[in-house]
Amino acid sequence: MLIRKHAVVAVTIAAFLLGMGLQDVEAAGPKGSEAFTTGSSDVLIKYINEQIRQGWTDNEIKSSEVADDAEWIRRVYLDIVGSIPPAEVTAKFLADKDKAKRSKMIDTLLDDDGYVRNWTTIWTNLCIGQGTPRRVSRRGMLKFFREAFARNRPWKDVVTDIVTAEGHFEENGEVNFLLAQLQMNDEMVQATAKTTRLFMGMQVQCTQCHNHPFNNWKQSQFWEFNSFFRQMAKRDYRKRDPNTGRMVDDYSELRFRNFEGNVTFEKRSGLVQVAYPKFFDKAASQDAIEGYEDRRKELAAFMVEGEKPLVAAAMVNRTWGHFFGYGFTKPIDDMGPHNPATHPELLDRLTVEFVKSGFDVKQLIRWIANSEAYNLTSRFARTNEVDNPAAGEMPLFSHMYVKSMTAEQLFDSLIIATEAHKSGRSNWQQSQDQRNRWLQQFVRSFGTDEGDESTTFNGTIPQALMMMNGELTNNAISAERGGYLYKVLAGRSSDAEKVRELFTATLGRLPGSRESRSALALIRSNRANKMAGYQDLFWALLNSNEFIFVH
Repeated sequence: MLIRKHAVVAVTIAAFLLGMGLQDVEAAGPKGSEAFTTGSSDVLIKYINEQIRQGWTDNEIKSSEVADDAEWIRRVYLDIVGSIPPAEVTAKFLADKDKAKRSKMIDTLLDDDGYVRNWTTIWTNLCIGQGTPRRVSRRGMLKFFREAFARNRPWKDVVTDIVTAEGHFEENGEVNFLLAQLQMNDEMVQATAKTTRLFMGMQVQCTQCHNHPFNNWKQSQFWEFNSFFRQMAKRDYRKRDPNTGRMVDDYSELRFRNFEGNVTFEKRSGLVQVAYPKFFDKAASQDAIEGYEDRRKELAAFMVEGEKPLVAAAMVNRTWGHFFGYGFTKPIDDMGPHNPATHPELLDRLTVEFVKSGFDVKQLIRWIANSEAYNLTSRFARTNEVDNPAAGEMPLFSHMYVKSMTAEQLFDSLIIATEAHKSGRSNWQQSQDQRNRWLQQFVRSFGTDEGDESTTFNGTIPQALMMMNGELTNNAISAERGGYLYKVLAGRSSDAEKVRELFTATLGRLPGSRESRSALALIRSNRANKMAGYQDLFWALLNSNEFIFVH
């Protein structure tokens, strides 16, 4: 374990790096935000701004200022491509005088391979989890979403493919969502609950046993949904291992099975009731009821039709929540009359426009990322300190909310900032092998003490130790050939310039005067070994709140 003699000083520097958005400021209200624009001329963005501003007026608050370019580009990179921007990209963006540069950057990122990789990871984790269940192919699920986001397939087509999936778990990767939900003798209960929650924003699982206490969802409705899933069956195949001679898992597939019987469930009164496949007030065809037609195909058609289908509303709400940290409902996947949206008119309008766009996910992201609210700083003031959803308040989006990085965001950001996977490596393959090994360590460290999955950095002891003294961090500050610190130290620039380079690479900004003085004092405290000071500074920056959080 690497504990440097300057660690105490490094922690002192880290204390100065409170992180934008983790502190408040005295100034209140945006400066010139009335005329703010990212450069986009889309009329829907004006409507979004008007609706959000009306919420500020109704609640008698003033918004924070517009985020400066350094804060904003770091945020939009993390949200769209899943990592902090490289130092040279940040420097170029800050120097750009184009008034439409933010809108152009959003378009650039949506065309970047990182967008496909990031959103593939997000939706793979949502569908099958970070840890891959047995008899489920993560590679197949990744392949399906990678193709969907690379081609910008309409979201309704993506959902339809998942709900109606059949076949081999790698050749038809979409089957892995349902394969991951199938449990022994659970009568497709998990598949019903996860499908409605993830793709329709409805938590109907509580109605499995009783009527919903706060709205008109009935117990029968759960089993009517459930009836659509009874015509599928999982088949597992095994093969002989030529080395051991033992039979091992080979592959799994999802197949149609004939199911012409009725679903029955027991009410609390003890009465047994029959449930036919029915989507709210839309009943399945007689052929589907009798088992001649695939009920899941009819379900998928019901799910995506109409002006404001739940599939569209759920995607709008979840995408808004991805960018802001909070959706229009809390929790984000529990929409309904019992849990009204914070901005119902805006949610409805975005849903309608999303459908009109052809369920275009990139267009939805453009609307959100170009909005004024998304471009505000995370610093809040006395005039909007009540806008604190973390304390249970309704989100008003008057400032950007601080979010924890996901495991993948944190890992990729460390790689971007430090190029640690290249440190001491002689070729590309060695670098990639090292990167993949560290990523698995990150995913394991993000598990909870109860063995559950945790997608975000929430300060557990294993996570903290991994960041402070893990193999990746140690390689990042080792200053071996190939890493970013080596490049900085090999240059002929002054100590002050080297400090600025490290700040830009990690935090995406230049150091303040106090931070600069403290960093230089650390570096010059041991003139015989200045490298140790640089390593401790790099360590402090990588372990600061400002690096670890999205703000």
